[in-house]
Amino acid sequence: MHLYPAVDPIPLPAPIWLLKLLHIVTLALHFVAVEMLLGGLLLAVLLSLFRGSPQSMTAARALARRMTVVMTYVINLGVPPLLFAQVLYGRALYTSSVLIGIYWISIIGLLTLAYWLLYQFTGRLEAGKSAWWAGLGAWLLAGSIARLLSTNMTLMLRPDVWKQMYSASAMGALLPPRDATLEPRWLMMMAGGFFVGGLWMVYLGGRSTFNAEEKKFLAGFGGKVAALCGVVYLVAGLWAASVQPEAVRAGLHTDALYKFAGFAGYGWVALVAVAVLLAAAAGFARLTASWVGWVVALVALLVEIMLVVYRDGVRDLSLLAQGYNVWDRVVVTNWWVVGLFLGLFVAGLGVVGWLISVVARARKTMEGAA
Repeated sequence: MHLYPAVDPIPLPAPIWLLKLLHIVTLALHFVAVEMLLGGLLLAVLLSLFRGSPQSMTAARALARRMTVVMTYVINLGVPPLLFAQVLYGRALYTSSVLIGIYWISIIGLLTLAYWLLYQFTGRLEAGKSAWWAGLGAWLLAGSIARLLSTNMTLMLRPDVWKQMYSASAMGALLPPRDATLEPRWLMMMAGGFFVGGLWMVYLGGRSTFNAEEKKFLAGFGGKVAALCGVVYLVAGLWAASVQPEAVRAGLHTDALYKFAGFAGYGWVALVAVAVLLAAAAGFARLTASWVGWVVALVALLVEIMLVVYRDGVRDLSLLAQGYNVWDRVVVTNWWVVGLFLGLFVAGLGVVGWLISVVARARKTMEGAA
């Protein structure tokens, strides 16, 4: 019996290695934005709810002001890796999406409601009103979306349960049977949110738009949160790696093509440990130098890149064990189209860089003002 639908007769228009590279880069950027949203939003809710000091309210408003912008990056940076994944893994990903179709399509509504609640949260905080319920609601919705995405990306690796699920509900109304890897993967994203959110606060502590006390609060609180949650993030990652099938774990160390992904896993562990130490130093010493913020931002980005490379190897090896070889595709490269795409891609990055430079040169206002 064939577990997967037939291969699309239309060949791929670009080399598989290039599609995978673009997928890894865009997914790493998407993960950074997702974890900034998940961690930064709940930290803003907690800071606004407990109102421990004027500095905590300033930090809450500063994070809240950026949430709607972060959400735009979550959405726009999420589209490219999903499209690349559909090109490379469509026979598995489309099947799993159909099997949980009702839940999968509900993401659009959940995302829209979460976006609206983010605006409510920010607006009410700026007006000095109680806003924790709006922020918490947005966070719960965002976390639910993350759970559904993790569910789908796990289900696409389990063709052995597809027939059972479709027989039980052809409408896509059922969630898949429990998978040992789902909980640690989801916990990784949630703990990673607090980890990245804390590092983000350390970065904000180096900005000139806060006074000295506000900077110390941002660096101190954010650094301690990042250090604590970084340990949880690390433990969850090791847990997720330990519950992978034996064939996957062995392939990461013996398969010539995926040894690099295995090394990326070690790199992820090392970088998270470095980030935890940096965060602890920033948190307890309340370091507010701008270079500290840039260093932790760079380390956070490298952490996500290593994670995505390792994750890519795990996915390929999991599918290979089920008879799906992502490299076994007909490729007819249209270099004119590829060149045009890459040119526009670089030009787009240049425009984004220019826009960031314009914002950086703009006149700054102090964020501590209510």
